[in-house]
Amino acid sequence: MVVGHLTAADADRVFHALADATRRDILIRVIRSEQSVSALARHYPMSFAAVQKHVAVLEKAALVGKERRGREQMVHAEHETLRRIARLLDAYEDLWRQRTDQITAILEEDDERVEK
Repeated sequence: MVVGHLTAADADRVFHALADATRRDILIRVIRSEQSVSALARHYPMSFAAVQKHVAVLEKAALVGKERRGREQMVHAEHETLRRIARLLDAYEDLWRQRTDQITAILEEDDERVEK
């Protein structure tokens, strides 16, 4: 399902990136405020290189962007991508609600037939 804003490949990259707890935490931190990769690395019991790899996965999914400032790589949230993901999830919710309503209607019809 493409909701006019994310291709299937884009959605796959986003969901892959969000499947990891560390990446979700990094995303939350940079949504709150832009941070350097080194500042992010201080929050996790892993190497700086491992944090860089997590940031790279988020960047490939267009969830974050990086900008060099002097010696630092600053990481920021890509809010437009987050809005597109929210729209995609809203579309899925609408679809699931429609299907649930259809199932409910079918079950109610069956109940009416049994009562007659």
